[in-house]
Amino acid sequence: MKKIINSKFLFLFFIGVFLITFYPKEANACEIEIEIVQGEKEIYKVGDIIVVKVIVTLTHRSCPISIKKTKFEMNGLKVVGATDWKQNSTMVFERKLKIEVLKTKDNKMQLSAIRTCDKDGGFGSLIIKNKN
Repeated sequence: MKKIINSKFLFLFFIGVFLITFYPKEANACEIEIEIVQGEKEIYKVGDIIVVKVIVTLTHRSCPISIKKTKFEMNGLKVVGATDWKQNSTMVFERKLKIEVLKTKDNKMQLSAIRTCDKDGGFGSLIIKNKN
């Protein structure tokens, strides 16, 4: 009787480990990275200019949404210049944005890149600190 209980416990334990290990996780259809490549500081003041690089990596083979449909949302920032999208490899695209720091009430500034599609799209964000 004891062997039956131990074997049932062992079986349930392995089933639990298997389910936790292979539980489906949320995955976006593309990965978006945003990094500062010029003008990086700890704290920014109004009028500062920074250059950021946005890299979009498509994780699915065929994406029905054009790279030009990538949307940028900004809080406390303004784009003053941008390059066209450049394709670095089959599934990797890059673009640089020249951004000016604006005055905000709450000193919170954020740049977000968003891609929307039926495969969950993608999202990337950069938050910087402002000194008014």
